[in-house]
Amino acid sequence: MRFYEDLEVGAVSRFGSRLVGRDEVVAFARAYDPQPFHLSDEEAAKTHFGRLAASGWHTCAMTMAMIVEEQERTGHQGLGSPGIDELRWRHPVYPGDTLRVETEVLEKRRSRSRPEMGIFRAETRVYNQDDVAVLTMVSNAMVSTRDPDGTD
Repeated sequence: MRFYEDLEVGAVSRFGSRLVGRDEVVAFARAYDPQPFHLSDEEAAKTHFGRLAASGWHTCAMTMAMIVEEQERTGHQGLGSPGIDELRWRHPVYPGDTLRVETEVLEKRRSRSRPEMGIFRAETRVYNQDDVAVLTMVSNAMVSTRDPDGTD
């Protein structure tokens, strides 16, 4: 089990491996981001992408899936997130890419109004199989404390 007290500022975690499938790219785009370069090889070839590219929102969803898998594996006591401060799509994600995640804890603090939870900021970096960053974000997350009466 991983609680607020177990988080260390500066700690980096590396995890995940997700193969991006063409059918998944098209299905996600059809449902949530139906721009032509996410749906059609021919239309994508006419753009700066050069070929079918995954939606950035799909990349976010795949990233979240890998984060949750890691939280389940480590017993992380996450309580959700109040939001993302920064999100950048750095490089297109294409069918056939394999994605992985790195997270770094930037800062943490106990909630003043809810002592049973802590809040931390983390930078998340997602890379493809060539170690090219495809997504970066800085997010805020809430996590259970082991000891609500404790101090940092």
